[in-house]
Amino acid sequence: MADLSSLIDNFGAYGVTDPEYYDRFDVKRGLRNADGTGVVAGITAVSNVHGYLTDEGIRVADEGKLTLRGYDIEDLVDSVTKEGRPGYEELAYLLWAGDLPSQKELDDFNERLDEWRDLPQGFVASLIMNTPSDKVMNMLARSILLLYADDPDGDSCEPEHEIDTAIQLLSRLPRIAVLSYLASQQTQKKPMYINPPQEGLSTAETFLFMLRPDREWKPEEAQMLDIMLMLHAEHGGGNNSTFTTRVLTSSGTDAYSAYAGGICSLKGPRHGGANLKVADMHRDLMETVDNWTDEGAVADYLTRVVRKEAYDKSGLIYGMGHAVYTKSDPRAVICKKYARDLAKGTEYEAQFELIETIERLAPEIFQQEKDSAKTICANIDMYSGLVYRIMGIPEELYTPLFACARLAGWAAHRFEEIVVGRRIIRPAYKAVNKYREYVPMDKREVIEQEEVTQDIEDEGAFAGRND
Repeated sequence: MADLSSLIDNFGAYGVTDPEYYDRFDVKRGLRNADGTGVVAGITAVSNVHGYLTDEGIRVADEGKLTLRGYDIEDLVDSVTKEGRPGYEELAYLLWAGDLPSQKELDDFNERLDEWRDLPQGFVASLIMNTPSDKVMNMLARSILLLYADDPDGDSCEPEHEIDTAIQLLSRLPRIAVLSYLASQQTQKKPMYINPPQEGLSTAETFLFMLRPDREWKPEEAQMLDIMLMLHAEHGGGNNSTFTTRVLTSSGTDAYSAYAGGICSLKGPRHGGANLKVADMHRDLMETVDNWTDEGAVADYLTRVVRKEAYDKSGLIYGMGHAVYTKSDPRAVICKKYARDLAKGTEYEAQFELIETIERLAPEIFQQEKDSAKTICANIDMYSGLVYRIMGIPEELYTPLFACARLAGWAAHRFEEIVVGRRIIRPAYKAVNKYREYVPMDKREVIEQEEVTQDIEDEGAFAGRND
């Protein structure tokens, strides 16, 4: 077998072994400032994520607030819920057009979504059935790129084509996600069924219609899923997947490639894939702690998690903390409110109460164990898994559902980047390697990494150019 040990030994870190470089050159690792806030990299009118105040350069905790085109997310969710109608499509229209739609505009929008529900001839057989995978997020990315191949004007960035492409994917992604999941289950000898698209259904109803063998769902289930789609639809331009979409868009690439990139980013466990870690940690806690109402036992478990003695030894209480929010995540507050009603009187009510206990105990345990004054709160992932579990949605579809919802936000930011960005996003990296003379093959020896790493003192020595 070929020896690739030198490639493995030097993987990624070759020449960049001194963490002091970041402080010395004031490099914003992860595009984050020293206090954890994000480096301002753009301007947007799509949404605003508020989680703290700044007082004379000091970050001060504050109640979280999420506004979409100026509207409070809680008002948007509660308003349509009180009227007993779906709101995700209206919210998508708001994000793209900048204003809430009239009834006629919303009807036309929904009609166009209906027209796109079906998939191209042979799509299901050739991609989903012939190459099944239990990695549904990867199937979504592959599917989007295959749809590009089916579009004769795929590279067009004209407004009409961009809007039509976004509507197409908003319509089709839920079906693709469910079909991909079902195809992966067939490999485990489980029955495969393909429910054809039905006109007049909302995005949430379409998802449940596709997932259920009997094509049935309760109104409160469709309403709850619609709320989850609204909560996940958009969350500012700086989150990783949206920024990825904007970076790709700034290069002039096609819409399909930009959205596929957003999906690949969202898949990561530090981003959208975190919902699976929350669900898994809750499962471990429920299996470890016999009495869920014993707060002392729950606190002991969480303490051992923070000390890296329990669960995955990462020291993280999944579902707690956020890059922006401090005192509260408005999405989690809304999700919790509706999840309580969904769980009430069911076998899941005890699980809801346990999660409430985690949310209440975790901040104090974190501060004590970390000797930190940092304010942390539950994020939306704390309750989203429970909501999906109550509705019988498999874990393999948690993050794909997030992606289906976030397509609305990605598209809004892509439209904005096309119109007002007009410059490729190209941050600089500080180079810390020295010049080296070429060595002929017959004179080469294995050179230890420390021999080729230079302690850069001269700011001008091969300082990476922002070309």
